[in-house]
Amino acid sequence: MASKILMPVPVCLIENSQRKGLVVQQEALQVLSKVTQPVVVVAIAGLYRTGKSYLMNRLARQRKGFSLGSSVQSHTKGIWMWCVPHPCKPGHTLVLLDTEGLGDVEKGDNKNDTWIFVLTVLLSSTLIYNSKGTIDQQAMDQLHYVVKLSEHIKLKAAPEKSEDELKDSEKFVLFFPTFVWAVRDFTLRLELNGKEISEDEYLENALKLKAGSSPEIEHYNQPRECIRQFFPGRKCFVFDQPARKRDLDHLEELQDDEIEPEFLQQVEKFCSHIWEKSPPKTVRGSHLVTGKMLGKLAETYVKTIESGAVPCLESAVVALAETENTAAVKAAVTLYEDLMKRQVKLPMETLQELLELHTKCEQEALKLFMARTFEDNICYFQADLIRQVQQVKEKFCMDNEQASRVKCEAALKDLSQDMERRISDGAYSVPGGYKLFKGDEQALADAVLQEFLQRKQAVAKVILNADVSLTEKDKELKSEQDRNERAEQEREVQRKKEAEEKQKVQDQLRSCEDHRLQLRKKLEESCAKQLEEHQKMMSHKSKEESALLNDGFSDKANYMQLVNRRLEQEYCTTKNSYMSWINIMISILMGLVSVVFSFLK
Repeated sequence: MASKILMPVPVCLIENSQRKGLVVQQEALQVLSKVTQPVVVVAIAGLYRTGKSYLMNRLARQRKGFSLGSSVQSHTKGIWMWCVPHPCKPGHTLVLLDTEGLGDVEKGDNKNDTWIFVLTVLLSSTLIYNSKGTIDQQAMDQLHYVVKLSEHIKLKAAPEKSEDELKDSEKFVLFFPTFVWAVRDFTLRLELNGKEISEDEYLENALKLKAGSSPEIEHYNQPRECIRQFFPGRKCFVFDQPARKRDLDHLEELQDDEIEPEFLQQVEKFCSHIWEKSPPKTVRGSHLVTGKMLGKLAETYVKTIESGAVPCLESAVVALAETENTAAVKAAVTLYEDLMKRQVKLPMETLQELLELHTKCEQEALKLFMARTFEDNICYFQADLIRQVQQVKEKFCMDNEQASRVKCEAALKDLSQDMERRISDGAYSVPGGYKLFKGDEQALADAVLQEFLQRKQAVAKVILNADVSLTEKDKELKSEQDRNERAEQEREVQRKKEAEEKQKVQDQLRSCEDHRLQLRKKLEESCAKQLEEHQKMMSHKSKEESALLNDGFSDKANYMQLVNRRLEQEYCTTKNSYMSWINIMISILMGLVSVVFSFLK
C-alpha cells in the first residue's frame, strides 16, 4: 500500500514574478520546518511544455499534482515543491522540485531563467534535465545555462589568493548533484556504428568533443565540457511518445491501458532508478540536510540573488551552521533536562548517585549535539552547551540537598517526638538522666544531626546540671566530652562537604574529558570525510584526463593533469595540517571550558 502523502498537493517554494522577482514562500518553509528527516531532493529542469511535471507526479506515485497544463503556456512559475515519504529509504523524505519551464517566450523577460537553473542545481541532490527529440546540438544549445554556472556560483567567500589557485568551477564536482538526462519522444534507434548501445552510452557519445579551436567548435564543446566536468555521475533515459497526440493534453487523466506499454515500462525503469540511486542532499563535510535546513538554504540563496550578488556555497553553509548549531545546543540541553527529570527521584541517597545519573544524561545530550552540529565555530557552541548543562545540574544538586533536608527534618521530627515527650514528662530529670538523654540523642544521628544537636544543646546542659548522680568533676568532664564530640561532628560535616566538592570537581574533569574526546572524534571524522571527497574529485579528474587523452585532446588532457596535480598538492597540505587544526580547536574548547567552570564556582 502506498505511503501516506505528507502534502496532499505541491506548493510553491520559490515564486518568480516580474514585479517581485524571486521570493521564497512562507507556506513551503513551514512545511519544510516540520521535516526533521534527511531529504533526497530530486529536481527537474528543461524547456517549457516538455512534460517535466508528468515525470515528477510519477515520482510522487500520483497521477496528478504538479500542473501539466494543456497548451504551449508554461504552467509552473518559479520552483514548486512536493514532500512525500521516500519509497525506498526509510527515515528519509523525498522532496520533488518542479521548475519553471526555461525559454518561455511569453514571460518577455528571461533574466531569471539562469537563476532558476542555478537554484535547481544548488538545492537538489539529483538533477533531471528534460528535453524532447534527441541529444543534438539544438538540445545542447538549449542547455546553455550549464555554461553560466561558473559565473553564477562561488565556492568561497574570499577571493582567489593567487593566479595559481584553482578556479571554483574546478571543484563544482564536490557539491553538484547527480545528473540525469531524460529524452522525451525519442524516435531514434539506440545504435552506434551499426552496434546496439545503451542509453548511457548514447549520452556519453553525445558529450564527445570535437577537435579544433574555431569559435564554432568552442561553442560546440563548451556545454559538453561543463557537463563532463561538473557532473561526474551521469545517467540517461529515453522515452517513447506516451500516447496519441490528441491525448497528450490530458495525459494525467489517461488510464494505464490508454498509454503506450513501452512508455510505461520506461517510466517505471526511470522511477526505480531515481528512488533507489538518488543520494540524500548533503552540504560541505557530508552533512545530511533536513527539510528545515533545505528551507534555510533556499532563503539564503534567494536573498543573495535578489541583493545582486552571486550565491556562495561557503557563506550559505556558514549561515546554516550558525542556525543549526544554536538549535543543536537547545535540543541537547532540553534532552539532558528531560532525561534527568525522568530518572532522578529526589532526594537521592548520595551525591555520587546523582552525579552518575548526570553523567549518563550528559553523554546522551553530547551525542545528540555532536550528531547535529557543523564544525564551524563548534567550540563556542560546545562550551555554551557545557555551561547550560552544568547550570541545570547544579539546580538538580540544590534541589536534591533541599529535598534531603526536608526529608531528614521530617524524619527527625517524627523520631524526636518521643524525646520531646520525655523531656516534658521530666524523664531525664532523675539520677542518670543525662546518660539516658545522650543515648536517645545518639539514636537520632542523620544528615541534619548537627542542626538538631545544636537546638538540643541548651536542653542537654540543663539536664546535665540537674543530674545529681554526677559530681562537679564528672559534669566538667561530660561538658568537655560534649564539646569534643560537637567539634568532631562539625569536622565530619566539613569533611563531607569537602568530599562532595571533590566529587563535583572530579565530575567536571570527567565532563571535560568526555567533551574533548567527542570533539576530537567528530573533527577526525570530518577530516576523513573531506579527504575522501577530495580523493573522489581527483579520481574524477583523472578519468576525465584519460578520456581526453584517448580522444586525442592532448592539450585539454595536459590542463586536466595540471589541475589534478594542484588538487594532489591541496590534498597533501590539507592532510598534513589537519592534526594541528584539531589540536587548536581542542585547545580553544578547553580554554573556554575553564572560563565556564570558573564562573560557575
